[in-house]
Amino acid sequence: METAFFELRGISKYFAKVVANKDVSFSIRRGEVLALLGENGAGKSTVMKILYGLYRADEGQIFKDGKEVKIQSPKDAMKLGISMIQQHFSLVPAHTVTENIILGNVGGVIDQKLYQEEIKKLAGVYGFNVNPNDYVRDLEVGVQQKVEILKALYQKASLLIMDEPTAVLTPQEAQNLMEFIRNFAAQGNAVIFITHKLKEVMSVADRIIVMRAGKVCGDVKRSETNEVELSKLMIGKDLEQVRRDELKAKPAQKPRLIIEKVTLEEQTGVPALKNISLAVGQGEILGIAGVSGNGQQELCEIICGAQFPSSGRILLDGEDITNKDIRARIEAGIGYVPADRSRDGMVMEMSIAENMLLKSSFDKKWQNRGFIDQRKLNAYTQEQIKEYSIKTPSTEAMVRGLSGGNQQKVILAREVDNGEKVIIFDQPTRGLDLGAVNHIHKVILKERAKGKSIVLVSTELSEIFALSDKIAVLYKGEIQGIFEPAELTTEKIGLLMAGFKIGEVREDAS
Repeated sequence: METAFFELRGISKYFAKVVANKDVSFSIRRGEVLALLGENGAGKSTVMKILYGLYRADEGQIFKDGKEVKIQSPKDAMKLGISMIQQHFSLVPAHTVTENIILGNVGGVIDQKLYQEEIKKLAGVYGFNVNPNDYVRDLEVGVQQKVEILKALYQKASLLIMDEPTAVLTPQEAQNLMEFIRNFAAQGNAVIFITHKLKEVMSVADRIIVMRAGKVCGDVKRSETNEVELSKLMIGKDLEQVRRDELKAKPAQKPRLIIEKVTLEEQTGVPALKNISLAVGQGEILGIAGVSGNGQQELCEIICGAQFPSSGRILLDGEDITNKDIRARIEAGIGYVPADRSRDGMVMEMSIAENMLLKSSFDKKWQNRGFIDQRKLNAYTQEQIKEYSIKTPSTEAMVRGLSGGNQQKVILAREVDNGEKVIIFDQPTRGLDLGAVNHIHKVILKERAKGKSIVLVSTELSEIFALSDKIAVLYKGEIQGIFEPAELTTEKIGLLMAGFKIGEVREDAS
């Protein structure tokens, strides 16, 4: 048998009482693309950080070409030809592409022109359209990722580890990345990519390692499996698929939420939102698609009252609420599930019951002679725990101790209750496992069926297509167009997300 390029044997890692990895063993050969698949918290990133030297294993061994190696730092990993591109890029925005790539790799007097030419040639070899003189701060997210890859290639990496590499890319950029991965591996190198997206796994991987609860629970060839089998391995049970047509709402009535020509000027004078006009009817889900950082958060905050527009109007059931504050909008029936749950959605040092109360503490239903009616609050919280299957020992448990999925369910329970008319969901399933995602999708459809107006912001196109009645595409704070789901293909929506105009898209996608 061919000797493995790299092999992990019996790797275990513990954080206090938490078992992150337990007896993890697998190998990768030269010329192979290996997908590391698993739910959030399955231990994928931890074991790869051990291979890259960011963490040290408590137990186990690592081998290269059959010989044991000690990797105690990223510097050790790089000497062995291992490079890791993490979800959050490690680039310096104030430096140029060239400066970022050579940073830490060269010393003494630097001949900028010489290195710029080197980087230009390297980019050309892999078909990357990157200008070595551009500043990283001015680059699109997809181009920044190419710079990260070039940095690894410049270091002569032969094993590339990529953590959720398509999370910030348009469909076209993701497709180009998959092409690069195939070509890189075909040259005798190897790629391990960490993901939870089954479609990507089936499109590029030669072999798939499935992890669950810190252990390897599957090692399969792509040709011998399918998406259903892989999802079963990931969560340990069959998953009931959510279908939008199962919960039909009443025919769309007149728009409930109307946004008219809204512009939001930032302090720099650059508009974060530019002339936005949208309408959401009762019993309707409006999906907002786009790459992160194109004005989605600002749009959500404008609707919920956290920011006020520089110009334009917001109407709820015909009433102008443009200048109403957050409390007034809560009272008007607007709920908001924010993208960053720990920063904007809850107070981590408070209990579940206290977090349930956060946005309605002024409501007289919780008051008993000037004090909070704790018995009533606990009873209500217990109902929500049961309704949303929140795993917790009691209503008094601190939310900090809950898993990400259970924290999201706490926010969901509160905001669904608050949002009697409108609910804004900003990245509601980001970082959650398949079971939690499935549950949240069911909640969204259930509220739609009750006649509520839903604004769904997501970078997951599969989620947008599965749930939305209408889809608006946002690019650099502007609406590229509003469509029926049937009007859009993945290719077409990808071009719109990249800034192409409607006419250009029709021409390109035909």
